[in-house]
Amino acid sequence: MAVFTKLQTAEIKNILNNYNLGKLIKFHGIKEGIENTNYLIKTSKNKFILTIFEKRVQKKDVPYFVKLMNIMYAKGFKCPRPVKDINNRYIFKVKNKPAIIVTFLDGKSKKKLNTSECYNIGKQIGKFHNISSKLTIKRRNALDYKMWNQIYRKTKNIYPKYCLKLKHYLKIYEKYKPKKLAKGVIHADLFPDNIFFKNQKFSGFIDFYFSCYENYLYELAVCINALCFDRKIINKVKTKKLINGYQSVKKIKKSDLKYLNILCLGAAIRFFVTRLYDFKNTPKNAKIKKKSPKEYLIKMNYFYKNLNTKLYD
Repeated sequence: MAVFTKLQTAEIKNILNNYNLGKLIKFHGIKEGIENTNYLIKTSKNKFILTIFEKRVQKKDVPYFVKLMNIMYAKGFKCPRPVKDINNRYIFKVKNKPAIIVTFLDGKSKKKLNTSECYNIGKQIGKFHNISSKLTIKRRNALDYKMWNQIYRKTKNIYPKYCLKLKHYLKIYEKYKPKKLAKGVIHADLFPDNIFFKNQKFSGFIDFYFSCYENYLYELAVCINALCFDRKIINKVKTKKLINGYQSVKKIKKSDLKYLNILCLGAAIRFFVTRLYDFKNTPKNAKIKKKSPKEYLIKMNYFYKNLNTKLYD
């Protein structure tokens, strides 16, 4: 989440005129995140989130995100629910960009998760995948290996020191990446920012706007990168708890699990290249907390050096 598209009070009121959500009390932009513009809107009835899709999100993908959240919510998974306007529509335009309003998910993110929370999040991901495995909707992963290479080519002359290593890691991933793993709809962006807790209990996932049809194990690789690192090395206890929590509700094939290390390297590459690109290309007037790519340079180095080392005991 971030603020790229700046809106005034009158513009927010005009949007709310198309909804039965009550009168505007206050609103503010949300600086966390790096992809889309988000506003927290408080009305006389409740709180809501306005999302304006920027940068990497294609207009044709927005109905998919709406449908996925609606299905997950209807199946009892804890997540925001898209809201219809008075004309029975979910999607509208703000300054020629697609936008939606979703319900407010009560709770807050945590910067660091403890071992029991990692177990619970693994369990919640398993529940998510059990539901999503029955879905017929599909969206291609727009940030796959081919896109990593494209971003590399765009940034190699800007950051030659970083990109020498990146070039090597891309070759390693290409050589050892799995050809066929169990697949389904995944969230694909489960960072601490997108995992909410309330009163020390899990309250839901937010920000489904990278969700796609991809390897289930890749989801866990993203989470190991995001949740299970202590500075420069992996926390094997947290990693084991995450995996065990997942397998308590959805089993991972042994033939799939052997690819965990290379997928962790791939997930580190994915977030390194996008952060590298965004660090240079984010508009100066955007209200956003930039995320340094150096964190994922450290993680790429780690997974490369530990491709044949067990990531948990």
